[in-house]
Amino acid sequence: MLLADDEHLIRGALAALLGLEDDLRVVAEAASGTEAIAMARASRPDVAVLDLQMPGADGVTVATALRAEVPGCRAMIVTGHGRPGHLKRALEAGVRGFVPKTVSARRLAEIIRTVHAGSRYIDPELAADAISAGDSPLTAREAELLELAEDGAPIAEIAERARLTPGTVRNYLSAAAAKLGAENRHAAARIARSQGWL
Repeated sequence: MLLADDEHLIRGALAALLGLEDDLRVVAEAASGTEAIAMARASRPDVAVLDLQMPGADGVTVATALRAEVPGCRAMIVTGHGRPGHLKRALEAGVRGFVPKTVSARRLAEIIRTVHAGSRYIDPELAADAISAGDSPLTAREAELLELAEDGAPIAEIAERARLTPGTVRNYLSAAAAKLGAENRHAAARIARSQGWL
């Protein structure tokens, strides 16, 4: 398997604990999403255990790339940020497992075996949260513009980056804020991020 997590201590601990299992072998480790893709191309693992939030490319982006470039590799996400929107995006990307970082090493090993065998495992609590939260009310364009607005960028800069007019950007951001019941685009971005919709 490939282990990808930007936190060296967590990645190293996981590698050591999973290495104690007779039937599991870590063939590559990566500290970023970009590195994970490169390592997967080189080592051709059966399973990629990916952190959701990594520099370079997040776990869902890595899973999408692996699906196209290393089709024999099954991806799973281990995260401390299991939001409903993240789970939905992960499933759409073909991720076969989605578990919180609070899972024990023994249970993680069992889940890796389940994913390797071709089955899927989604943490029941994360699945229940995703079902109760429902789908994102935002269109793809609204989510894209909220993400650009998230760091406080002015409308003119967002418009330039999105190749839209400032008026169009204002309309999209106003619609997104209204859908989320937010007072402004910054609050809307925070709400959308907390739900995993960005």
